[in-house]
Amino acid sequence: MLRKKLDSNMSNIKECPECGSVNLTFDPHLGEVICNDCGLVVEEKMVDTGIDLSGKFDKGEKKGRGGAPISMQKFDKGLTTNVGEISDIYRLEPKQTRKFLRLKKWQERVSTSIERNLRLAMAELRVISSYLDLPNVVRDEASRIYNYVLQRGLVRGRSMESVIAACLYAACRSYNIPRTLDEMATASDVERKEIGRTYRFIIRKLGIKVKQSSPKDYISRFSSVLKLSPATQNDALKILDHAKDVELTSGRGPAGIAAAALYVAALMNDEKKTQREVADIAGITEVTIRNRYKELIERLNLEEKIKQKEAESKEKKKEK
Repeated sequence: MLRKKLDSNMSNIKECPECGSVNLTFDPHLGEVICNDCGLVVEEKMVDTGIDLSGKFDKGEKKGRGGAPISMQKFDKGLTTNVGEISDIYRLEPKQTRKFLRLKKWQERVSTSIERNLRLAMAELRVISSYLDLPNVVRDEASRIYNYVLQRGLVRGRSMESVIAACLYAACRSYNIPRTLDEMATASDVERKEIGRTYRFIIRKLGIKVKQSSPKDYISRFSSVLKLSPATQNDALKILDHAKDVELTSGRGPAGIAAAALYVAALMNDEKKTQREVADIAGITEVTIRNRYKELIERLNLEEKIKQKEAESKEKKKEK
């Protein structure tokens, strides 16, 4: 009935006031009449979605439309009604306490193995993502990936912690959030090789397309922790662009290249940081920093620039 009324109202509109076109389309979800030629919203109509937005309920009515939104980070998506918390149950009368304790025990017994697995897995996911300070969208994506993995029986033979870490790493790669495997290993207490092996298995089985990580994604985070100036960040980005032109970034870890570029840029701007400091922030060894530093200096001819910058900084100090 509602659709017939809207269609009849739409027939009253003959043409678009902007371009004069009669090629109009009605969107039932938005309640709008749109011109297909110029994109103008010709008319907006009120559509009854069945949702009470006033938030007012009568005293006798149940608040059936209230409640928290659906969340993928909860094992039941936040839809299951639990019997109650233990602390609340013990506040009841003795007979009622025994009754509800028995009901709570049976509720746990009738839950499936998938529900029990999800309950533990989602708790572990919240702990790891909180340690890594990941945004909420990444947590939801990781929860969704884990649900697919669990439903297809790909968890068998692998520890739950390694699968959760691999799902979080895949979600970070999908949203271009720079997190290394070493950081995942530290947060989840799982070996780096195990997380990488599980991650490759998951993206192959689920067909997830992941973009290749870029060294530039790590510059802002590393420089923020090292408290480097914006000029140093810009110089590091320029160094990475030159390194990409000479194909120096291919086949090397993005975190190592980014850390070495920041180390070189810090030397050029007289913001000296030790190789140990940079290596600890990037989660790599000092040997990696030294090797990448030598490659950048030799291939990009940066040694003269560093010496020139050091000479300029010494002259400025003498003038002061």
